[in-house]
Amino acid sequence: MLGLMMDEPLLVASLLRHADRYHGDTEIVSRTAEGPIHRYTYRQAHERTRRLANALTRLGVKPGDRVGTLAWNGFRHFELYFAVSGMGSVIHTINPRLFPDQIAYIAGHAEDAYVCFDITFAPLVEKMAAACKVVKGWIAMTDRAHMPAARIPNLLCYEELLAAESDGFDWPTFDENTASGLCYTSGTTGNPKGVLFSHRSTVLHACVITMPDATDLSSRSSILPIVPMFHVNAWGIPYAAPLVGAKLVFPGPGLDGASLYELFETEKVNRSSGVPTVWLGILHHMKQHNLRFSTLEKVVIGGAACPPAMIRTLNEDYGIRVQHGWGMTEMSPIGTINSPKLKHDALAPQERFELSLKQGRPVFGVDMKIVDGEGKELPRDGKAFGDLLVKGPWIVREYFRGEGGNPLRPGGWFPTGDVGTIDPDGYLQITDRSKDVIKSGGEWISSIDLENIAMGHPGVMEAAVIGVRHPKWDERPLLVVVKKAGALLTREELLAFYEGKVAKWWLPDDVVFVEQLPHTATGKLSKLTLREQFKDYALPTAAASAIPRDPARA
Repeated sequence: MLGLMMDEPLLVASLLRHADRYHGDTEIVSRTAEGPIHRYTYRQAHERTRRLANALTRLGVKPGDRVGTLAWNGFRHFELYFAVSGMGSVIHTINPRLFPDQIAYIAGHAEDAYVCFDITFAPLVEKMAAACKVVKGWIAMTDRAHMPAARIPNLLCYEELLAAESDGFDWPTFDENTASGLCYTSGTTGNPKGVLFSHRSTVLHACVITMPDATDLSSRSSILPIVPMFHVNAWGIPYAAPLVGAKLVFPGPGLDGASLYELFETEKVNRSSGVPTVWLGILHHMKQHNLRFSTLEKVVIGGAACPPAMIRTLNEDYGIRVQHGWGMTEMSPIGTINSPKLKHDALAPQERFELSLKQGRPVFGVDMKIVDGEGKELPRDGKAFGDLLVKGPWIVREYFRGEGGNPLRPGGWFPTGDVGTIDPDGYLQITDRSKDVIKSGGEWISSIDLENIAMGHPGVMEAAVIGVRHPKWDERPLLVVVKKAGALLTREELLAFYEGKVAKWWLPDDVVFVEQLPHTATGKLSKLTLREQFKDYALPTAAASAIPRDPARA
């Protein structure tokens, strides 16, 4: 027997239509690539989005066609999110921080019909346009007065396209499993692979992440997503905000501490999200100028483990509640968010702090388990750690065009590539990426734990730990550090800082001070680059150990 409920498909356009009807006067504020602050409402955004859908239709964009973007977080990018998906086409957000040949490969693999770009990226487009032979035209996301002078074939003006159209567009109804968006993985090994989201997965993900135990978004929220809209759809915030009628504040290209702080204060932002590296810049600016937040209450930090020292600083010095989050492109991306349970109110302050260091509990719709090397599930005791597997309605089943074959394990579980523990309450703690864990003498050392300790030293700005080859132990930890300005920090002092905090055999074998650490296009530490830089590094402990092994004991 089937239920007798209406069969209304879950479609992306319904989110903006809802925001127009019930939160029409709520603002969307953007720092633009041209410079000025732009502000309008959900109602005006919906009107312009319908004009954009008409313009794309006139250009010949059909259902299923991909439309690429090279753009910052801003109102025009927001309009493209809804116009492209709403008309049945696929919004393809491209990371402009990738190398030009990678972008050309991605645009070609996706077969983008058109690519829309912020004027910041005109030189990039000019450089790579000739290699993107499938792209019919390039749309500069600006008005005529700011059109770039670059030599770009079939160049169109976004505002002129909208001005020529009416707002009389009726969003079509179609199967909710229709593709809505396309994002490519960072491609640290081999070519990037495409993750194709559906309307159903996108709307379900948006519904769940607004919950109190997740991002806690509502019509009383003013949220500034620092995480880019070209990085897994800004963690779903551009969809979740109109769902609840939250005020949206887009930072555009202004991702420095001063520009972000200004928006936090002028727009009364009370929610935000971003990777740890951007918060380093914000905190540095605030400490330099003795500033405080007046409205910011809660931030979600993900993309990489947030150092305990940063969580403590934001909480104790600035009154900000930090929520660890974890996910990946293949998961739309949210998998877990750290929210305490009622029973945790009885914990001592230090115990609550230690709980906050974990990546959190799975949101509804995500199931997870950890397994050993043979695929056997490990206990949820917070101690055993193994490979993390996930499944759920917004988790990838296979990659676009079947790249890489079937990625799933038996039972339909997706291997995340992360290593972690799960405690009896379901809290996940990532101990490392499987490719970053340091294998020393048959035992595993967590690079994340060692990095977090280093980040707790007052003289350390940023730290990374990688495994370096060792003749006796296979690998040993090398600590690579960026000092804070003016810090007089020595190798011996930093190694002594570890005493009593980890087992002696976990201690880094050496420390290297550098001016800066390499980061990926999404702002994460690039361990791959570091391993390449230090692949021939000779640890001081290696020479003493470089003696022939007794074959009987090898």
